[in-house]
Amino acid sequence: MTKTGVMICGHGSRDTDAIAQFDAMVARLRARLPGQPIERGFLEFAKPVIRDGLEALKAQGCTRIAALPGMLFAAGHVKNDLPWEVNSFAKDHPELDVRMGTELAISPRLIQAAGERIEAVAKGDRKDALLMVVGRGTNDPDANSNVAKVTRMLWEGLDFGWAETSYSGVAYPLVDAGLERAAKLGFARIVVFPYFLFTGILVKRIYAWTDQAAAKHPAIQFLKADYLNDHPLVIDTLVERIDQAIEGSGVMNCQLCKYREQILGYEAAQGAVQTGHHHHVRGIGTDADHVHDHHDHDHDHDHHHGHGHPHHRHG
Repeated sequence: MTKTGVMICGHGSRDTDAIAQFDAMVARLRARLPGQPIERGFLEFAKPVIRDGLEALKAQGCTRIAALPGMLFAAGHVKNDLPWEVNSFAKDHPELDVRMGTELAISPRLIQAAGERIEAVAKGDRKDALLMVVGRGTNDPDANSNVAKVTRMLWEGLDFGWAETSYSGVAYPLVDAGLERAAKLGFARIVVFPYFLFTGILVKRIYAWTDQAAAKHPAIQFLKADYLNDHPLVIDTLVERIDQAIEGSGVMNCQLCKYREQILGYEAAQGAVQTGHHHHVRGIGTDADHVHDHHDHDHDHDHHHGHGHPHHRHG
């Protein structure tokens, strides 16, 4: 008899609040799926690492494992690092059926959850307000463009007067520059919404930039919306991705993947080798464990390496 386990793969962070919120989401998922073996692990900093979570499922007698990225979009981590981690484990355990699921991606549920977070701070008529949606920011243009798509859907769905997209790092415009530009457009209110799952170094930086913009432009009301966190619709989306992974129906969208196609400005990335890039920070601990000199890893990296998607089907 097949016993199926679920592995939720997190990015990891030095920020203990971020890890606590990730763990709270996993706890809600366990409550939603009682009796379902569910473990979690992180790519960097926090423990347990992903390999530990996979080994824990094996120790519980799971013969089939569905590994899910606990991340919104498919950039370098989902396209390279996570498959490398999961595939390495699968290679060492050929007796197990290990399946890689897809990221949360853009879904009606997540758009609805985002809308509720925004409506909580921006009630009533929003024609006098500008919506600033902030994405993580990566060197993957496909992932960055997904943030812009979310912005457009929220703009139209919530009937804002205008909307802009900015990023917390790597991609441009950054939040501070985006808010400075937005302040010149003449709107009475600017609503800043981090399209993130959890808090962390970057979300706290986004809110700090918002406070700085508010101090510089006192005539404009700056409102800070909450990020997604463990909204019930986020849990619903995770359950859907788990079902898809178990059924084998989860399909990663590779249409605009710079590792598979020649994408303008990223031609050299096509066909590069899939590999992991977090060995130096895997499991080294959060800020609660020790202080270290590593640079800020709380963002999506791009290492110009490719991916073969061995566990994804492509249409």
